[in-house]
Amino acid sequence: MMGPTEMEQITTPAGQAPMEAQAETYSPPPAARPARYPWTASRAESRERRWWTIALAATLLVSAFGIGLLYVDDTTNQATIRSLTTENEQQSGRIQILQDQLSTTEQNLTASLGELARTKSELEHPTLVIWTLPQQIKGANSWLQGNIPDTFTYHLRVTSTGPMSVSILTLENYANATACMDQGGSADYCLHHSGSVIGWLNKTSIDYDFHMAEGCADYVSVFTSSTTITVKPNVSVTYNPASKPTGVCVA
Repeated sequence: MMGPTEMEQITTPAGQAPMEAQAETYSPPPAARPARYPWTASRAESRERRWWTIALAATLLVSAFGIGLLYVDDTTNQATIRSLTTENEQQSGRIQILQDQLSTTEQNLTASLGELARTKSELEHPTLVIWTLPQQIKGANSWLQGNIPDTFTYHLRVTSTGPMSVSILTLENYANATACMDQGGSADYCLHHSGSVIGWLNKTSIDYDFHMAEGCADYVSVFTSSTTITVKPNVSVTYNPASKPTGVCVA
């Protein structure tokens, strides 16, 4: 049997330096081979950025153009509204002027029609003054007398310097008053107490319109006083013929 084998010691021959272990040389892995055209990717990115810029600029331009159109349209609308408002105000002013002119014309027309109606009435019914001169009554047996014309309205306007009595008589009343005076009665009494249509005793002012003579010629007015006075008349008549008999003339 073989005994344990002793490792043989390798000895270096004398005079020879021991062999140094040769260092193992390490080579780094080969670098990645650069692309054949390194500028291709950069150009693509630049082109993409350029298109984005163009698109953004186009969008902004379109937006600006749209905003401009809206602004111009709004400005035009505002100008149109202002123009229409001004025109409407002007039209309103013209309408108001025309309405004022129409109102004035209507007022003038109304006044003219009224004046025409008055003129026509005056032509159809003229008024004539028949007694204006002052006259005296000299005591109880003195009197003033006047006929009231037929077809006229009698306007009795009279004042006096003292108490006076005035009566409107029919011709029959006047005949009775004359008979009374013939029997010794005073004119101041008989002319007002022998029958009358209407009368006023001891007055200084009378204002009355008498219509019964408009269709009847049967009336007289008489004026007396118990003292001496001056009568100041303003008596007039208006032509106003009745369509049928009036007063005591009615059958």
